Amino acid sequence: MKSYLLLILIFCCNQYGLYAQKPTNFIIIYLDDVGYGDISLNGAIGYSTPNIDKMAASGIFFSRYYSPQAVCSASRAGLLTGCYPNRVGFRGALDHTAKTGINPEEETIAEMLKIKGYATSAFGKWHLGHHKQFLPLNNGFDEYLGIPYSNDMWPNHPTSKNYYPPLPLIEGDHVVETNPDQSQFTTEFTKRTIQFIQKNKSKPFFIYLAHPMAHVPLFVSDKFKGKSQQGLYGDVMMEIDWSVGQIMKTLQELNLEENTLVIFTSDNGPWINYGNHAGNTAGLREGKGTTFEGGQRVPCLMMWKGVISPGTVNNYLIAGMDILPTIAEIADIPLPSKKIDGVSILSLLKGENVKSPRKSFYYYYRNNNLEAVQDGQWKLVFQHKGRTYEGFEPGKDGLPGGVNENSELAPGLYDLRRDPGERYNVMEYNPEIVKKLEKIANEARDDLGDDLTDNQGRNRREPGKIQE
Repeated sequence: MKSYLLLILIFCCNQYGLYAQKPTNFIIIYLDDVGYGDISLNGAIGYSTPNIDKMAASGIFFSRYYSPQAVCSASRAGLLTGCYPNRVGFRGALDHTAKTGINPEEETIAEMLKIKGYATSAFGKWHLGHHKQFLPLNNGFDEYLGIPYSNDMWPNHPTSKNYYPPLPLIEGDHVVETNPDQSQFTTEFTKRTIQFIQKNKSKPFFIYLAHPMAHVPLFVSDKFKGKSQQGLYGDVMMEIDWSVGQIMKTLQELNLEENTLVIFTSDNGPWINYGNHAGNTAGLREGKGTTFEGGQRVPCLMMWKGVISPGTVNNYLIAGMDILPTIAEIADIPLPSKKIDGVSILSLLKGENVKSPRKSFYYYYRNNNLEAVQDGQWKLVFQHKGRTYEGFEPGKDGLPGGVNENSELAPGLYDLRRDPGERYNVMEYNPEIVKKLEKIANEARDDLGDDLTDNQGRNRREPGKIQE
């Protein structure tokens, strides 16, 4: 009898060991132009996001997460390479005329995970170069279905009619349709995500689901049209929430919740001058295309059953570049050989009582302007010309309102603990804080350069260039 019980115990221990060693899957759900206040747990009204809220209740909400930059291409480059976008040669948003893209010498999250045999896929918006050499299949992904740049880069652009060619839908490396029905984007990319999970349920996988919404022009499927009290934007957010729910349901049905880390965030803040077709910053200053808080501070939630304590709120400073090294540590994979800027936040996911791994953050914009820095509480803004939405009547129903792209923005010091809206400049009262942040800025300038001070920097790398 004792021998029989011993055999059962050995078998159970072996099974536990196999389970404990089971590789972790990774899913990144990346939204477009969704602001800090666009989910119901942060104050959205007129619609609800119960599945996103459930992610927070089941996992962790990072209240101080920053996108790598306040614009599409640069933000995505930072996320997938773990670098400040200007380190890898990215700025702004690439369009159909671009002759650059992600450099093949940069290592993406997908390429890193391929070392450990992960199945990898990208669905939705890419925006790291539309030429074949820059597309996902040449940067570590096994499957791709999506659009190469923003969904407004098509002939129906509201202010640039017929400047853009027909919007291509790409499967793998080939265009399979032009000007596709955008009302099916959220549904179709969710469907492909679920199919990929089902197909690879017995092996480790990485999915990068980059929804084109809620970037204008807004489209929603019939199942959510007119469902919200906030018009088309609310309908779109409800469908995005539905997408999150479908993915969570699939993981639960396949018993994959305990070995899958799901990350939900946005590429930058809302495009404010689109009015009722734009999102909500929850009171943060300005929005997309600015280095004020509304441009880069966006929602970030992570769920990993059995590892992340349910209902955790973390107020430490983290950034999009931190996702790559976190995944690398979880998957036990060496970091890329080239210098990166991210730091692993695995200790925060585990709830360990540690100090914040990230000590500072650089706010770069335009070509290579260092417009601000912060240390986790204090933010120093440098004088610069930049976008402002303030003082302009917003647009309506898909048409943009006014904006000043070259407003003279004054320097200032802001206490983000007390003044996240950046309304009260306390520079003259805190000279020692200014000095500390100037030191951080000088380190950034020496490393990555700064056009505002005519500094080239020592460690910027070139983007990929088309082979002509």
